[in-house]
Amino acid sequence: MAVNLPLPVATNLKPVPGIELGHAEAGVRKANRKDLLVMKLAPGATVAGVFTTNRFCAAPVQVCKAHLEAARMSAMPIRALVINTGNANAGTGAPGLANANATCDALAGLLGCDPSQVLPFSTGVILEPLPVERIKAGLPKAIANLKADNWYNAAESIMTTDTQPKAASRSVTISGKTVTLTGISKGAGMIKPNMATMLGFLATDAGIVQPVLDQLIKEVADKSFNCITIDGDTSTNDSFMLIATGASGLMVTDAASPEYAALAAAVTGLAQELAQMIVRDGEGATKFITVAVEEGRGVEECRKIAYAIGHSPLVKTAFYASDPNLGRILAAIGYAGVDDLDVTKLNLYLDDVWVAKNGGRNPDYQEADGQRVMKQSEITITVKLARGSASATIWTCDLSHEYVSINADYRS
Repeated sequence: MAVNLPLPVATNLKPVPGIELGHAEAGVRKANRKDLLVMKLAPGATVAGVFTTNRFCAAPVQVCKAHLEAARMSAMPIRALVINTGNANAGTGAPGLANANATCDALAGLLGCDPSQVLPFSTGVILEPLPVERIKAGLPKAIANLKADNWYNAAESIMTTDTQPKAASRSVTISGKTVTLTGISKGAGMIKPNMATMLGFLATDAGIVQPVLDQLIKEVADKSFNCITIDGDTSTNDSFMLIATGASGLMVTDAASPEYAALAAAVTGLAQELAQMIVRDGEGATKFITVAVEEGRGVEECRKIAYAIGHSPLVKTAFYASDPNLGRILAAIGYAGVDDLDVTKLNLYLDDVWVAKNGGRNPDYQEADGQRVMKQSEITITVKLARGSASATIWTCDLSHEYVSINADYRS
């Protein structure tokens, strides 16, 4: 059960002019489930992406990078995305690359574009051959139901161990133009920054020239999908894509413009919402935890400490049990790798409860207060380093028995 995460309402997901979505049941891994998605883009749309840093990156990630680079160097922009769930096509060597390219070839033939104008994505089990013939057979069905208001079905079509679809929309007015943004994401385990076993697709009908879009997606990812962690594992297939169709009439050509600032704020807000949905639906999660590290000398050291807390199995299991064994947080701070940290100035808070004062237990701290907070489904850990003005925030969850069960039985 996801932590305080309501199901998206299909009618609240706004169509983005310039994008059509179609899904199919291709039987990639299991029968009778949506597991194939096609996103068709109107001419003139621009696309940018950021991907996993795992050196064992999957075949579709490699093909996506190559096709995005080709689009930048040619007059043939990206025209379609194809996503399958159930099989990651990772750890599959040369045959995996051939299958990813064969998927692009098949969709390009059906849409009348060049294969290099198609971006492939896969998620699911690693080290198994992609059933490319099933995917190719499902593509005509996906194309047959292409429509603009298909975002809910799209969100369902990319799920793996997710317990529910993840999708959200918003509209903003920028320079007198109404701009629509809609996005979907998936992921529940193997989640760690840079990036996670997650897929994210965010579209807007604003127009954004390619160099500005490339800058925007990096800024947005660093404030959203690169700020979540469930289990500290960086996956092989992680991808976050930003698509700008230009249909609204707003065109952003300068990253220093007011229009860029307003659009960046809206895109970041939606991306954070989609990223936090992944944490709320973390495998076996019962608690949503915000880790805020403040008063650091730089953002990097604040992130190191936040991630050390968020990745610690001892911290996460204590939160699952609502056990205020909060010395585990101090231990994680101490091994985070900030070598010159003066712990005698450090203060630790659990929501409104001041736990550690100047590096030691706060004389006024009562364990009953700590336990009261830890029984909540949403908790904020705040660490004040007293050494500067920098800060960083990440989002994580607890670690439960159910997480072990899910991952022990994932292939069965």
